Amino acid sequence: MLLVNPAAGGGRSLSVLSDVRRFARDRGWNVEISVTESPDDLAAKARQAAAAGRQRILVLGGDGTFQLLVNALACFPDVILGVIPAGGGNDLAAALGLPSDPLRAASLLLDGEVSYLDAVRVRTSDGNERLYTGGGGVGLDAEASRYASGAYRNLHGRLRYLLAAIRAVLGFQAFPVRLQLSASDPLCVEATALLVGVLNTPSYGAGLCLAPAAKPDDGMLELVVLEDLNFLEILALLPALAIRGKLNTRHIRRYTTQHVRIETPTPSWFHGDGELLGKTPVEISVMPKAVRVLRSATKQKN
Repeated sequence: MLLVNPAAGGGRSLSVLSDVRRFARDRGWNVEISVTESPDDLAAKARQAAAAGRQRILVLGGDGTFQLLVNALACFPDVILGVIPAGGGNDLAAALGLPSDPLRAASLLLDGEVSYLDAVRVRTSDGNERLYTGGGGVGLDAEASRYASGAYRNLHGRLRYLLAAIRAVLGFQAFPVRLQLSASDPLCVEATALLVGVLNTPSYGAGLCLAPAAKPDDGMLELVVLEDLNFLEILALLPALAIRGKLNTRHIRRYTTQHVRIETPTPSWFHGDGELLGKTPVEISVMPKAVRVLRSATKQKN
């Protein structure tokens, strides 16, 4: 089953759908393709397919679309999930060895391998729990996610997130934050930060590489703290971010952990894979090898 999110990538998924249908026909890919009407519709169709015995359920969309699939099928751990990248970011697809071109990615997945992917569980202040698999955070990136899914939703790739970040930084102020790491390493970090990221993949936001050491299947999370910068210092970071997706500054701290609690003086939004999930305080923990996922075979990875 291939579920299509028509809103992904500002409509990119719909623009490539006819090519995907042709690809499936030409390659003899026995797949049912269904265009969904809403996030709830996608989740419902995923659960219906899993209950009917579908062994592989994929989405045509981006990181946020895959997040919908992961949460919808949390009670079906044996189902193999997959993503054909057609979203605004596609950072998870990159971490799974897939190119950004949907047809090339689909071709690799047909000959791909099944492996395990860690999930990140977030419990927000209202008691709700949600899973994501890529990157999340609080602060400037959460504010940028709001603009990326709003005013800039029809733009593609890194430009969408860079413009959203520039818009978000206008009037944004650094905030005090307290981070309590896992009990096995009881470290408490206090900082005045622009953003706090919790990543399972090296990048988010269409290749913004905040956690180059992150691996999506090692049972660990990368905690990234970007400390307070003035406006000119932020502007100085933009060329490297735009060209290489790198954040070059000495005002960044990184920690490897399995758990973190994020507290802020006033409730602040936390996003996961670009979706606003709830407000602080939040408890975040890794769920090792929680998802069976289809990825590019090892011999084919870039």
